[in-house]
Amino acid sequence: MADAPLPSRPASPGIAPATAGEAREAMTRFKTDFAAVREQVGKAVVGHDQVVEGVLICLFTGGHVLLEGVPGLGKTLLIRSLSHALSLSFSRIQFTPDLMPADITGTTIVLEVDQPDGTRRRQFTFQRGPIFAQMVLADEINRATPKTQSALLEAMQERSVTVAGTTHVLERPFFVMATQNPIEQEGTYPLPEAQLDRFFFKLLVGYSGRAELSEILNRTTSGAEAVIKPVLTAQRILECQALVKQAAIAPHVQDYAVRLVLATHPKGGMGEVGGGAGGGAAGGGGEFATPMVNKYVRVGASPRAAQSMVLAAKCKALLDGRPAASIDDLRSVALPALRHRILLNFEGEAEGINTDAVVQNIVQTLPIKAEQPV
Repeated sequence: MADAPLPSRPASPGIAPATAGEAREAMTRFKTDFAAVREQVGKAVVGHDQVVEGVLICLFTGGHVLLEGVPGLGKTLLIRSLSHALSLSFSRIQFTPDLMPADITGTTIVLEVDQPDGTRRRQFTFQRGPIFAQMVLADEINRATPKTQSALLEAMQERSVTVAGTTHVLERPFFVMATQNPIEQEGTYPLPEAQLDRFFFKLLVGYSGRAELSEILNRTTSGAEAVIKPVLTAQRILECQALVKQAAIAPHVQDYAVRLVLATHPKGGMGEVGGGAGGGAAGGGGEFATPMVNKYVRVGASPRAAQSMVLAAKCKALLDGRPAASIDDLRSVALPALRHRILLNFEGEAEGINTDAVVQNIVQTLPIKAEQPV
């Protein structure tokens, strides 16, 4: 199967493997580039292998990533290390309650400009904000007000910023990496569902183990500094993103991704109203939901969840030397793709149920083969 050519689809310049040999070469280079970036990040970040892989999958598929964990676990270090390993412009935005939307997007200012005749004339000039970078670190994003958080919405979805009626296109690739602290909730503003849905993955950063913590001390208390070299250019990242989209996915595998998303929609839930996010009579309306979903879930995942799972599964397949995504690939990425796109009802929150348990329940119980064809 690894010898099969990738299907022909429109892609960015530089990626159009048409033969088996070109397909193998493209996949080999993809794996090499992925491993090179991972190696550079590993010079500074100890452990957290799954988190690092998840962040890189988001980068190589053109998505954005949300990292959640208590302070001091290396979330910001991971993102900074990644920025050093790529030849991309980088900016960091520290979100605080007094941060304003214009502090992110930029604003129009008045400047005095010298004229050829020796006079000075005032003119309006747009001063770009920190969002005008290819890699943007939104640190502690839940500390800013919803008005400021919403300044990222257009940038994350449309890759553009509109200020004073003028739309400014952001340079590609454009990658937002946000962090938030789940413990310290005083003075914070939880991200609205509309913005959470725009994150490709939500990754949880946990504590380091005994050996990892010992290695962290060896690296940080001995005076040695990690030297991270840029190994990937913007053009190459765009080519990798195009290659991921060209990877194949069989109809029954894609249908499994569809059923995974529909399984998050409870019977009689909001997804049924007006044929919204996968709802209505055609959307299933609880057809695939498990008893746990019907009991504890208020709103299920949107179509963006299916898009994220399919692209991530394709990326996992290419990393494994396969040109087509599998059901196992989808299962391996279901948790980070779905956990932030499911809203629990009052009963679920009261009983301390988390969305991870709901997703795991769906993955464990959803049949691989559909009882009825599409």
